[in-house]
Amino acid sequence: MEKTNVMRILDQKKIKYQTYEYPHEDGVCVDGEAVAKLLNEDPNKVFKTLVCVDNTKHYYVCVIPVLNELDLKKAAKAFSVKSLDMIAVKELLPITGYIRGGCSPIGMKKQFPTIIDKSGLNYDNIIFSAGKIGYQVEMNPKDLEKIIRVKFESITRGE
Repeated sequence: MEKTNVMRILDQKKIKYQTYEYPHEDGVCVDGEAVAKLLNEDPNKVFKTLVCVDNTKHYYVCVIPVLNELDLKKAAKAFSVKSLDMIAVKELLPITGYIRGGCSPIGMKKQFPTIIDKSGLNYDNIIFSAGKIGYQVEMNPKDLEKIIRVKFESITRGE
Protein backbone atom coordinates (compact mmCIF):
# COMPACT_ATOMS: atom_id res chain seq x y z
CA MET A 1 0.00 0.00 0.00
CA GLU A 2 1.25 3.43 -0.90
CA LYS A 3 1.85 5.81 2.03
CA THR A 4 -0.17 9.00 2.02
CA ASN A 5 0.82 12.25 3.75
CA VAL A 6 -1.71 11.44 6.47
CA MET A 7 0.07 8.13 7.19
CA ARG A 8 3.47 9.85 7.20
CA ILE A 9 2.22 12.46 9.70
CA LEU A 10 0.80 9.72 11.96
CA ASP A 11 4.10 7.80 11.72
CA GLN A 12 6.07 10.95 12.55
CA LYS A 13 3.91 11.60 15.63
CA LYS A 14 4.13 7.88 16.59
CA ILE A 15 0.35 7.55 16.63
CA LYS A 16 -1.11 4.07 16.26
CA TYR A 17 -3.37 3.58 13.24
CA GLN A 18 -4.58 0.95 10.82
CA THR A 19 -4.94 1.43 7.06
CA TYR A 20 -7.56 0.26 4.61
CA GLU A 21 -7.59 0.28 0.86
CA TYR A 22 -10.77 -0.10 -1.15
CA PRO A 23 -11.30 -0.60 -4.88
CA HIS A 24 -11.95 2.59 -6.86
CA GLU A 25 -11.50 4.13 -10.28
CA ASP A 26 -8.82 6.83 -10.51
CA GLY A 27 -10.28 10.18 -9.56
CA VAL A 28 -13.79 8.79 -9.03
CA CYS A 29 -15.22 9.65 -5.64
CA VAL A 30 -16.98 6.82 -3.78
CA ASP A 31 -19.60 8.00 -1.30
CA GLY A 32 -19.06 7.31 2.39
CA GLU A 33 -21.84 4.77 2.69
CA ALA A 34 -20.28 2.74 -0.14
CA VAL A 35 -16.85 3.00 1.54
CA ALA A 36 -18.31 1.61 4.80
CA LYS A 37 -19.82 -1.31 2.85
CA LEU A 38 -16.57 -1.95 0.94
CA LEU A 39 -14.69 -2.04 4.27
CA ASN A 40 -17.44 -4.13 5.90
CA GLU A 41 -17.58 -1.59 8.74
CA ASP A 42 -20.36 0.04 10.76
CA PRO A 43 -21.15 3.28 8.87
CA ASN A 44 -21.54 5.07 12.22
CA LYS A 45 -17.79 4.69 12.80
CA VAL A 46 -16.80 5.73 9.26
CA PHE A 47 -16.49 9.53 9.06
CA LYS A 48 -16.39 12.09 6.26
CA THR A 49 -14.53 15.39 6.28
CA LEU A 50 -16.45 18.52 5.27
CA VAL A 51 -15.07 22.04 4.89
CA CYS A 52 -17.13 25.14 5.64
CA VAL A 53 -16.59 28.89 5.38
CA ASP A 54 -18.00 31.81 7.34
CA ASN A 55 -18.90 35.27 6.02
CA THR A 56 -15.36 36.55 6.75
CA LYS A 57 -13.73 33.82 4.59
CA HIS A 58 -12.40 31.82 7.55
CA TYR A 59 -12.49 28.05 7.04
CA TYR A 60 -13.65 25.31 9.40
CA VAL A 61 -13.49 21.52 9.23
CA CYS A 62 -16.31 19.21 10.32
CA VAL A 63 -15.84 15.44 10.62
CA ILE A 64 -19.09 13.51 10.85
CA PRO A 65 -20.40 9.95 10.34
CA VAL A 66 -20.92 9.20 6.63
CA LEU A 67 -24.68 8.59 6.95
CA ASN A 68 -25.31 11.81 8.87
CA GLU A 69 -25.93 15.30 7.60
CA LEU A 70 -24.05 18.32 8.91
CA ASP A 71 -26.22 20.80 10.80
CA LEU A 72 -24.69 24.13 9.71
CA LYS A 73 -26.41 26.03 12.55
CA LYS A 74 -25.04 23.67 15.21
CA ALA A 75 -21.59 23.78 13.61
CA ALA A 76 -21.59 27.60 13.48
CA LYS A 77 -22.57 27.75 17.15
CA ALA A 78 -19.86 25.20 18.05
CA PHE A 79 -17.24 27.31 16.23
CA SER A 80 -18.68 30.52 17.76
CA VAL A 81 -19.38 32.13 14.39
CA LYS A 82 -22.59 33.72 13.05
CA SER A 83 -23.16 31.33 10.16
CA LEU A 84 -21.43 28.73 7.98
CA ASP A 85 -21.80 27.51 4.43
CA MET A 86 -20.25 24.51 2.71
CA ILE A 87 -17.40 25.49 0.40
CA ALA A 88 -17.78 24.81 -3.31
CA VAL A 89 -16.15 21.56 -4.48
CA LYS A 90 -13.89 23.56 -6.85
CA GLU A 91 -12.46 25.43 -3.81
CA LEU A 92 -11.56 22.24 -1.92
CA LEU A 93 -8.20 21.53 -3.62
CA PRO A 94 -6.82 25.11 -3.50
CA ILE A 95 -7.87 25.56 0.15
CA THR A 96 -7.05 22.15 1.64
CA GLY A 97 -4.77 20.39 -0.85
CA TYR A 98 -7.29 17.55 -1.06
CA ILE A 99 -9.90 16.51 -3.61
CA ARG A 100 -13.51 15.49 -3.00
CA GLY A 101 -13.59 11.93 -1.66
CA GLY A 102 -10.00 12.14 -0.42
CA CYS A 103 -10.24 14.97 2.10
CA SER A 104 -8.77 14.25 5.53
CA PRO A 105 -8.71 16.41 8.67
CA ILE A 106 -4.98 15.62 8.91
CA GLY A 107 -2.42 17.22 6.61
CA MET A 108 -4.37 20.09 5.06
CA LYS A 109 -2.37 22.97 3.55
CA LYS A 110 -3.25 25.04 6.63
CA GLN A 111 -4.59 23.87 9.94
CA PHE A 112 -8.20 24.96 10.36
CA PRO A 113 -10.33 24.74 13.50
CA THR A 114 -11.86 21.25 13.48
CA ILE A 115 -14.83 19.64 15.16
CA ILE A 116 -15.45 15.92 15.17
CA ASP A 117 -19.01 14.91 15.87
CA LYS A 118 -19.09 13.74 19.48
CA SER A 119 -20.57 10.40 18.39
CA GLY A 120 -17.00 9.48 17.41
CA LEU A 121 -16.21 9.23 21.11
CA ASN A 122 -18.57 6.24 21.30
CA TYR A 123 -15.91 4.17 19.50
CA ASP A 124 -12.37 3.16 20.41
CA ASN A 125 -11.45 3.99 16.80
CA ILE A 126 -13.01 5.84 13.91
CA ILE A 127 -12.24 5.52 10.20
CA PHE A 128 -11.73 8.45 7.84
CA SER A 129 -9.93 9.37 4.65
CA ALA A 130 -6.18 8.89 4.55
CA GLY A 131 -5.97 11.82 2.13
CA LYS A 132 -6.47 9.96 -1.12
CA ILE A 133 -9.46 8.27 -2.75
CA GLY A 134 -9.22 4.54 -2.05
CA TYR A 135 -7.37 4.89 1.27
CA GLN A 136 -8.71 5.15 4.82
CA VAL A 137 -7.11 5.23 8.25
CA GLU A 138 -8.56 3.95 11.52
CA MET A 139 -7.42 5.48 14.78
CA ASN A 140 -8.54 6.57 18.23
CA PRO A 141 -10.41 9.87 17.80
CA LYS A 142 -8.77 11.35 20.92
CA ASP A 143 -5.34 10.88 19.27
CA LEU A 144 -6.34 13.53 16.73
CA GLU A 145 -5.82 16.09 19.52
CA LYS A 146 -2.08 15.34 19.27
CA ILE A 147 -2.02 16.50 15.63
CA ILE A 148 -4.72 19.12 15.00
CA ARG A 149 -6.79 21.69 16.91
CA VAL A 150 -9.90 19.62 17.46
CA LYS A 151 -12.90 19.50 19.72
CA PHE A 152 -15.83 17.11 19.97
CA GLU A 153 -19.39 18.49 19.71
CA SER A 154 -22.77 17.45 18.40
CA ILE A 155 -22.88 18.92 14.86
CA THR A 156 -25.19 16.63 12.92
CA ARG A 157 -28.93 16.87 12.26
CA GLY A 158 -31.28 14.97 14.50
CA GLU A 159 -28.95 14.67 17.49
